[in-house]
Amino acid sequence: QVQLVESGGGLVQAGGSLRLSCVARTAGTYTMGWFRQAPGKEREFVSGIGSGGNTYDADSVKGRFTISRDNAKNMVYLQMNSLKPEDTAVYYCAARDGRFIATQASVYQNWGQGTQVTVSS
Repeated sequence: QVQLVESGGGLVQAGGSLRLSCVARTAGTYTMGWFRQAPGKEREFVSGIGSGGNTYDADSVKGRFTISRDNAKNMVYLQMNSLKPEDTAVYYCAARDGRFIATQASVYQNWGQGTQVTVSS
């Protein structure tokens, strides 16, 4: 069982930046992911990072968002730049006990409570 706690969400104007943080206790060897869910929409994959530091981003955030991890501090981060109103959602940190970055939410066994990101136009 991996405990996940997100922070760093908030209200920002379009074009601005936010950094989300996730405390990921006992997740040093896990693959980590960030997902988001907007009202009335399904939860969607944003970015993932393997235990070795390899990353994969959804097309919608490539070049704007960067995922990183610090295993020594049990932390996972999502740096979000050039934010758009369509990035507005609740953002979730997730962990799975597997080597490969998966984009399907169903294969992640552990989830945080989520943090709200709102981008105003």
